[in-house]
Amino acid sequence: MTDAVRLHVNVDHVATLRNARGTAYPDPVRAAEECLAAGADGITAHLREDRRHIVDDDVERLRAMLSRAGRTFNLEMAATDEMVGVALRLRPEVCTLVPERREERTTEGGLDVAGGGNDVARRVRALAAAGIKVSLFIAAEGRQIERSQALGASQVELHTGEYAHGRAGELARIAAGARLARAAGLEVAAGHGLTQENVPALVAVPEVAELNIGHAVISDAVFLGIRGAVRAYLDAIERGTRSR
Repeated sequence: MTDAVRLHVNVDHVATLRNARGTAYPDPVRAAEECLAAGADGITAHLREDRRHIVDDDVERLRAMLSRAGRTFNLEMAATDEMVGVALRLRPEVCTLVPERREERTTEGGLDVAGGGNDVARRVRALAAAGIKVSLFIAAEGRQIERSQALGASQVELHTGEYAHGRAGELARIAAGARLARAAGLEVAAGHGLTQENVPALVAVPEVAELNIGHAVISDAVFLGIRGAVRAYLDAIERGTRSR
């Protein structure tokens, strides 16, 4: 196992399963505890405007549990005043600002910070002033990376959706973006569509310091159990980092 690349597990789809029947189970907080017990470095959850999976009570309880455990809580959220208010109340270690549209199944593409105007800048400043690490979920494009640095973000999370779909040349593009981000003083995370199969080549990129993986971990947990799934992704990370 390696600590060179952190694994944060997104527990959104535990809540999706719970909400499908309107029951109290499975509990995403219990799932988060199991992920940490298996070696995950932190937990990610996306509180969407429409509360389609994770809800306010979930993030309250996740914040409390992770504070007790001394582990990282990464709150994904839209760049809105409502969500900044939630973050300022909860004080997660990390806030990742993502694009959000009601009609999408999941987050599609990166946040356009280059064209986001003063509103994004104001929200980044408010979070950073509260001592919250700000990450921006963006495409691996020079103008988005440069603007993220100018806004005062600490980290960028590079969108890996096209890489996950097997688009030719995408890994090289992500690697180039990761180098540019590190040269600008930004920490580099990556996420979206990642699986046991495509993680090793991605983490062979030496600038990548963190992965955020949700859907595939929860899907693999059907067959491996949640602790087994987390351990499988830690193994995939280790295989990839050996080739750095």
